Amino acid sequence: MRRHICPLDLADSLPALQFGEARVAKFPAKDLETRFDAPRLARVFPSQSLESVRLAQFHWLVVEEKVELVQEPELRAVPGLDFDMLKDFGEIDPHLGRFPTAVENALFFLILAPWEAYSTMPQVDWRAFRVPWIYTLDEDLFVFPGRPPSADSLSLEPWYVEDADGKSIELERPTVLQLSNSAQAGVASLTDTAWKDLQAARKTPLFQTPIVHFFVRAFLSDGMDEVMAHMTALEAAVGLESDQRSSRRQRPDPHLGLPARERIANRIAAAVGNAQARQEYLSLFDIRSAYIHGRAGLKPVSTDDRVLARRLARQVIQALVRLAKQTNRTREAELANLLDTGCKMTGTVSAKSSP
Repeated sequence: MRRHICPLDLADSLPALQFGEARVAKFPAKDLETRFDAPRLARVFPSQSLESVRLAQFHWLVVEEKVELVQEPELRAVPGLDFDMLKDFGEIDPHLGRFPTAVENALFFLILAPWEAYSTMPQVDWRAFRVPWIYTLDEDLFVFPGRPPSADSLSLEPWYVEDADGKSIELERPTVLQLSNSAQAGVASLTDTAWKDLQAARKTPLFQTPIVHFFVRAFLSDGMDEVMAHMTALEAAVGLESDQRSSRRQRPDPHLGLPARERIANRIAAAVGNAQARQEYLSLFDIRSAYIHGRAGLKPVSTDDRVLARRLARQVIQALVRLAKQTNRTREAELANLLDTGCKMTGTVSAKSSP
């Protein structure tokens, strides 16, 4: 068993959640000591104890996965022994994310909740939490454990209370990103049933592109990288290679002459069921193009636009999950239908007519 223990730094009060092999909760100090295998850490790191009491103040995402042992014990203990001089150490696996796959899958499910709608401080951060690090505990005794994490790596603030004699006592408590009152009920919808629906959808052709990769990357990024990742997630969700290469389109093409950005914009409008989403995407696309092509006079991206990119990406992905349950058509056929629907909804007319 491999256990990934992830702090949800800055998280406000959240309900306990259980989905798949993942769990979100605040754990008592004793429970954290069990999950971190504190006795083993004490033996390996006798001068650095686990700060279980301080860490117990935070919410946690814990993801467990069963891993098949395929290497010999000595290679698991010292991976450097498995050294292949012929290997290309500079190669890139395009499917690898920043976090372990099991964690990214759980995080993808969590961040599909409308956190930007629950946030009361979007100018500070529309997110409800951050994941600054992951501690992975491997039950394989040949794998050396990492050092115990420090509570000082998370967001704590001074907290003053009065004792029975009226004297002020300085304590500490987690800093939080405050959520609206509706967050508790909304987050409670992240059930095991919803998790299974998402996993089923991800097995369909609608999710054969790197949607998850870029949506999670946007959550883990800051600044313009966040906006660009959300825009890329949108293109991965409802874009086709044939949008850029007309020779790969169906014949006859009912939307001949329609630019790629318009095709994506109209699919987005159809997916979320809102004609205004077309113009919202095109507005964001202009910002993206100005940034990429280095146009002079590019203004700072507003909080509204930053949150809009996140909201559109989330809504489109949620729409694909619903579509996956309703159809067994190919991805190309489904996106062609979205384009037809979107053009009718928004009144978009192609510049040319198909021969």
